[in-house]
Amino acid sequence: MAKKVILDVDTGSDDAVAIMTAIGCEDLDIVAICTVWGNLEVEDTTINTLELVSAMGADDIPVYRGCPTAMVKYLDPTGIPFISHAPIIKDGKELSIHSKRLGGLKPTEKKPEDIDAVSFYVNYLKNAKEKVTLIPVGPLTNLGEALSIAPEIVENIEEIVIMGGGDSLANVSPCAEANIWHDPEAATIVANCGAPVLWIPLDATHSAALDMEDVKTLKEVGTFASKFAAGQVEQRIEFENAAYGEGKNDSAIHDALAVCAVIDRSVLTEVEKCNVKIGLFGFGAGETIIDRRRSPDEPNCEFAFKASKEKFMEMLCEYLGKENA
Repeated sequence: MAKKVILDVDTGSDDAVAIMTAIGCEDLDIVAICTVWGNLEVEDTTINTLELVSAMGADDIPVYRGCPTAMVKYLDPTGIPFISHAPIIKDGKELSIHSKRLGGLKPTEKKPEDIDAVSFYVNYLKNAKEKVTLIPVGPLTNLGEALSIAPEIVENIEEIVIMGGGDSLANVSPCAEANIWHDPEAATIVANCGAPVLWIPLDATHSAALDMEDVKTLKEVGTFASKFAAGQVEQRIEFENAAYGEGKNDSAIHDALAVCAVIDRSVLTEVEKCNVKIGLFGFGAGETIIDRRRSPDEPNCEFAFKASKEKFMEMLCEYLGKENA
């Protein structure tokens, strides 16, 4: 029987690869896709999601528009603001890791559902006949709001697989990853809700980063999904080379690894049970803090430190290579 999942996305480049991978896997039954702000404004992440789902021939999957900003974070005028990278111009071309629109997709008549993502979570999970695995790969606002409104919905959550956080790596601040930094209060609620939680942090995603040889391999698979994914990976590599130096020449496809971990946990090669707390204030906001004391608090999650790049690529080629993909 296929595993029921709900994706929660802020669709930019790596979210797109994650969505297509999930659609291409017959072992996943996608109940819904919820959108949230994060990589882009929620209006843009929603349009990108709708257009991609239509391009994949999966218009039967409902899409729910979610929250446009964090639960609490941006209400504090004394908080440390998010300062995005200045646009990078190379050979007269502006480079970005997430385009406002996913290039090459046609406009769609598909619309988001009439209710919002938070209401969907509450209504669906209150009445679910079987447990559902949640795969949030953007800020955790939708789920944090839903769990605040109706904490009892946790009873119908099989597992929450979060793309976010980091132990030895960070990106948006000296100590935090973007998804958790954007809404640390929501992340705290989700991390401590009582459902099994698996973190797919930067440590794992960067250990399985894809390079230009992988882009070539994906293109050669020959389906719409594989070629579209190759384009997203190539865009990311081009941006990261310009931002961090030409020698880098690879990019972590964070969100797709989270989906692959739900399909086959063996793609993760080093996972530990531990207690993770979330920093809420100042420069520590959004940090995923692993309790490393000799007598740590009881584990509240599993945390992936490494993944198999070879297994990850095998899975991408398989699921992006399906005929309907």
